[in-house]
Amino acid sequence: MSNTERKPEWLKIKLETGENYPKVKKIVELNKLHTICSSGKCPNIGQCWSIGTATFMISGDVCTRSCKFCATKTGRPLPLDEQEPQKIAESVRLMKLKHCVITSVDRDDLPDKSAHHWAKTIEEVRATNPNTTIEVLTPDFDGNEELLNIVFAAKPDVFGHNMETVRRLSDQTRSRAKYDVSLKVLSLSAKAGLITKTGIMVGLGESEEEVVELMRDVRACGVRLLTIGQYLQPTKSHIPVVEYVTPEQFAKYRQIGMDMGFDNVESGPLVRSSYMAEKTFIDSKIKLQGR
Repeated sequence: MSNTERKPEWLKIKLETGENYPKVKKIVELNKLHTICSSGKCPNIGQCWSIGTATFMISGDVCTRSCKFCATKTGRPLPLDEQEPQKIAESVRLMKLKHCVITSVDRDDLPDKSAHHWAKTIEEVRATNPNTTIEVLTPDFDGNEELLNIVFAAKPDVFGHNMETVRRLSDQTRSRAKYDVSLKVLSLSAKAGLITKTGIMVGLGESEEEVVELMRDVRACGVRLLTIGQYLQPTKSHIPVVEYVTPEQFAKYRQIGMDMGFDNVESGPLVRSSYMAEKTFIDSKIKLQGR
């Protein structure tokens, strides 16, 4: 097991603040938008913002759940911003994005858990940016098929929902989401004909066998894209890191996943759900066309 007192060399982040970084920051601030880049303390924020990309977070910045790994604020959210879909669409236009990624907090306080807001956002982004592909990373909507169908009907180019961790650790780290409910969400997405994606963190005490079991589970559900990254403790009040997984182990997970038939597996210490999102989408489209 690795020493978790000090981060290893492979987790050191190069700060990047190219000319696009302040431009993206200004667009986000002027439109009073939220990004998972900031709220989730993503280690790739400098790299992504410097090349003009960002992962938008809708439905506010306060989550109704309190997962032990997540840096997003938790509590009682404010009402939805009805202008948010248009603001997101306009920001995508200003950033000239070819591929945009949208995620959200959980809104268990709302009767539809923000499903209609999700659909409206996808529709507005597409209407304003017809040549931009849209990837979503959604909550589980408690596995409610009717609510999920509202989002599916908006036809995002990629539908993502994260498993987060292996079965044994799921209840210990997630406040409400369940492993089998997440599998159901992914399965319904694949059955709806959407390119389906999921992501997990490692370094929480899972074994290689448990990771491989999860990979088999999601592949059986029709998941085609997978991300695997190192869990990093946001604050001392969050669940601690058990192990810093080596780059060699990440490479092994990628090869195992590709051998299972995933279209693409992004696996590395700093990989996050939206890491190389446009490239993985293109990889999946190419493989789909070849089938």
